[in-house]
Amino acid sequence: MVYDNGMENTGTQKRGLAAIFRLCPARHALLLVSALVVVLHLLTRGSHALNAALSQRFVRPVHRALSTLCARVPFSVAEVLLGLAAAGLVVYIILSVARVIRRPNKGRQVYITIMTLAAFGLAVYAGFCLLWGVYYYGDDFASASGLEDGAVSTEELTAVTEYFAALANAYAAQVPRDENGVCATDRGAVLARSAELYEQTERQFPCLAGPPLRAKGVYFSRVMSYTDFTGFFFPFTAEANVNTDFPPSLFAATVGHELAHQRGVAKEQEANFVSVLACLNYGQADFVYSAALLAYTHLGNALYTADREAWERVYDSLDEAVRLDFAANRAYWRQFDTPVQAVSNTVYEGFLHSYDQVLGLRSYGACVDLLVHYYYDDALAARG
Repeated sequence: MVYDNGMENTGTQKRGLAAIFRLCPARHALLLVSALVVVLHLLTRGSHALNAALSQRFVRPVHRALSTLCARVPFSVAEVLLGLAAAGLVVYIILSVARVIRRPNKGRQVYITIMTLAAFGLAVYAGFCLLWGVYYYGDDFASASGLEDGAVSTEELTAVTEYFAALANAYAAQVPRDENGVCATDRGAVLARSAELYEQTERQFPCLAGPPLRAKGVYFSRVMSYTDFTGFFFPFTAEANVNTDFPPSLFAATVGHELAHQRGVAKEQEANFVSVLACLNYGQADFVYSAALLAYTHLGNALYTADREAWERVYDSLDEAVRLDFAANRAYWRQFDTPVQAVSNTVYEGFLHSYDQVLGLRSYGACVDLLVHYYYDDALAARG
């Protein structure tokens, strides 16, 4: 008797699960497949060989194909998709609430709505894990290029900081300036030439090879500024997207940074270094000046902590035009110092931690080691 009841209960449970699945089978299937992809990604993070193979044999070819396809249109496909997704989400929630109110079977409608949102969200995250997350656990740029990125001495740091301060001074007079003396580089001209930016650098480092594509300006750049973003790489379209609203002195280096992501450099600190490297190799004044400012910013912040007196000496050597550009940049971002920006930074820091970027937002400063090791000989030569 007990055995029969057990069989009956089991059968009832199976029929109940089958009935639930039939409520929205496509959503349930998508949710299960997405969950499987995410779980497999989490379980295989420790396999460097697997993630390196996925990165090179799957993700890079997919990104080349997507970026080449999206390059056929002048606007950011990523921005359009994100806008449509946001608008669609709002409309779907409104319509779902209306259906719940109108229809008698409210529980069923609520369940379908929750499953729709869950399936969509998890599918996006699964795609992100597959098309971007694997990069963090395969070969990074330092290992693929063979460059040294170990610890540096204060003496080395000081020398390279001086080198980039002098470079910024030398090129400050070679970029256009407005009536207030602030850098007025033409952002459109920078974007137009961005397809050429990596020509020399990819010959030097074949791991950076990729199609010669332009970065794309974001139409709603002001919205990006409220979230404290100067650019983003969208793995679902493989586009390098750049904020076109912030002061132009650092714009070219930001373009280089996002294009580095497009070429498979996932880690933020490495993308900063690669941007500096590519901009200096490119040699045109607006790119070199922007790269010098970016490099000095990271090096100067590190030197300020390591040796305050050395930092003051180097800072005092900066040309007035360079200081004006730094001041303009600070003034611009100060207006967006809101709770929205704080939340955005918190969320992004959480994202970096979730991919074992344990320094969080401070990991942007880790490009200092690469800069010092790579440019130290140049810095010594410049000292004479």
